[in-house]
Amino acid sequence: MKHRLNIIIASTRPGRVGPVFAKWFEGVAREHGKFEPVLVDLADYDLPLFNEPRHPRFADYQHDHTKKWSETIKAGDAFVFVTPEYNYFAPPALVNAITYLSTEWNYKPAGFVSYAGISGGTRAVQTEKQLLSGLKVVGIPEGVAIPNFAAFINEDGVFTPNELINAGTKPMLDELYRWSSALRTIREG
Repeated sequence: MKHRLNIIIASTRPGRVGPVFAKWFEGVAREHGKFEPVLVDLADYDLPLFNEPRHPRFADYQHDHTKKWSETIKAGDAFVFVTPEYNYFAPPALVNAITYLSTEWNYKPAGFVSYAGISGGTRAVQTEKQLLSGLKVVGIPEGVAIPNFAAFINEDGVFTPNELINAGTKPMLDELYRWSSALRTIREG
């Protein structure tokens, strides 16, 4: 049985490049064969600054945008966050989107495809793992970092990863699958 892998594009900023990396990774995940990858673009949800009147743990959502977001996250068995680094931190749109929900995230693993300058987005990933851990998400150590990301995108907007970037994909997907399989027993138990 294939597990659903929500590949979440974490930036909503105009001119963002996250969708380029997400589409590439979707193909990699599909080729891996153990997941049914689904692209999830935060921009499609248009979540305002958290505006639900009740705490997310009650799942008593009043707004359609929250209900739609809840169903998407609930359906996922695992996540890959395609994330830039803004000011050494996670994108605000992602922090907001994570904060909207509670139990929908529980007992699921997360991997990260990060991009930025020299750091490759690794500092953002560390802040995201900390935030997600409070929601019982297992942020795995394996990941894909794309440092100096602009050097890998040609004038037509095509991303061409190098050998090192490609080499990080299989270990991350293998580990996500292991955790997803193990945590499924907790979610169903």
